[in-house]
Amino acid sequence: MPPDIADPAPQASPVAAQVPESWRVPLIALAGSWATLILLFRQDWAKMADQWWNISTYTHVLLIPPIIGWLVWQCRAELSRFSPSGWLPGLGLFATSLLLWLLGDLAGLNIVRQTAAVSMLVSATLALLGPMIGRALAFPLFYMLFLVPFGDELVPLLQLVTAKLTIALVQVTGVKATIDGVFINTPAGLFEVAEACSGVKFLIAMIAFGVLACHVCFKGWTRRVTFMVLCVVAPILANGVRAWGTVFIAQHIGADAAGGFDHIVYGWFFFALVIAMVIGIGWRFFDRDAGAPLVDFGAISGSRVLTVSAERRVATRPLLLAMAVIVLGGLTWAAAAERLSARLPNQIFLPEVPGWIREDYRPLVWWEPRASGAAHRLLGRYADAQGHKVDVFFALYSAQSEGSKASGFGEGALTPGSPWQWLAPGPEVALAKSDRLLSKNQIERLALTSYREGDLLTGSSLSLRLATLRNRLLLRSEPTMLLILSAEKSGKNNPPEALAAFRQSTGALDRWMDRIAAAR
Repeated sequence: MPPDIADPAPQASPVAAQVPESWRVPLIALAGSWATLILLFRQDWAKMADQWWNISTYTHVLLIPPIIGWLVWQCRAELSRFSPSGWLPGLGLFATSLLLWLLGDLAGLNIVRQTAAVSMLVSATLALLGPMIGRALAFPLFYMLFLVPFGDELVPLLQLVTAKLTIALVQVTGVKATIDGVFINTPAGLFEVAEACSGVKFLIAMIAFGVLACHVCFKGWTRRVTFMVLCVVAPILANGVRAWGTVFIAQHIGADAAGGFDHIVYGWFFFALVIAMVIGIGWRFFDRDAGAPLVDFGAISGSRVLTVSAERRVATRPLLLAMAVIVLGGLTWAAAAERLSARLPNQIFLPEVPGWIREDYRPLVWWEPRASGAAHRLLGRYADAQGHKVDVFFALYSAQSEGSKASGFGEGALTPGSPWQWLAPGPEVALAKSDRLLSKNQIERLALTSYREGDLLTGSSLSLRLATLRNRLLLRSEPTMLLILSAEKSGKNNPPEALAAFRQSTGALDRWMDRIAAAR
């Protein structure tokens, strides 16, 4: 008989063969945990991906994953010198990330949820690979936070800053112009510094670029901070120059032609030139040699703090089990809070107000706030003997949840796609958010927005979200109320005067809102 021939030993794939044996199980555990977390929190990742792909402000985020991959690839050889190990403090960071997600979910803050979804991947990496490797990957892990779409909160401020820069430059160049909020009136027509013209798109991209450049090109913190200031200031100033250029050119070729010129020339070339100028200014101050390592592995290996911290090891299997329990607890709590719903009356009515009568709602330009998900909505007009007219919008919610948020984007006094546009903040009014709105045919409206939940009465959307967070965290159901008092500027109707008179006649606003909702 021929001699027995042993089966050849299975050969590792070329890629797997390049991975040190001590890394294989931790990397598999990390890849599995990342995939599971993205699947479990897919709603947050899907929303982020939708913004990256469909909203031009965040298109640059599509470059962040390959940049992170490139940063890790640059230090792959040095990373292989370390041996990954489970790290107990990393589990604590993971639990903190999950708590942050829960708080964001209960408060209805998408940016908090999305930040927590990203930080869960970061903390899972620290928990499964340990502090030494976590320190080596500190910048790539930090840079992952740029996956979170942020910056919308800056739009109103940037609109006002751009408008002020524009009017200053317009007047310096001899064009007669006046400004009212974000609107600039010139001989060639009325120009609006709209949301799309705020410059937030370029500012956010420049911040992401600046942080990367500071890590790759600079070693000294003074130079890094100076370069970041330049990356923030340059796009703001450049956007003011861009807006001025549009207004100035419009005086000679017309507003429509200037608008087209702005989108083609400035959109494609102007900001590219600004980026080149920023890089050119910073180039001579780069103090990191080309090809120099981005991470000081000697310092990491010799760090006593990291060495002592790395001793708090834990096996991979119980670590994964603990992470699963933490996630299950957070999702269970969120599901219980989502089912909360306050009892509401079958019908609500606008009450009588002393000295005022109800009349037909006939605005000069149709205005109707949005209150998606509200169980009840009321819209009516009151008038008094002095000629004041006030429009009242009231919405009542049984709960604050996805698709049913009194302070959500596009909700309230300014409905996207309506004839109304935001003009500027209105006069300061207690317990209300004040906004001046302007219709396309130049009718002005002042809107005062107030929220009520439980004992809270506020004009702050953040305060409302914190109250919602507290109630949902305690699994307590409370109805939410949205009240918008508004007045058009026309004839004898002076909006601030009319609204002040109406609020005085209603008495305490919280009790008046409770009367409408039959809550007290």
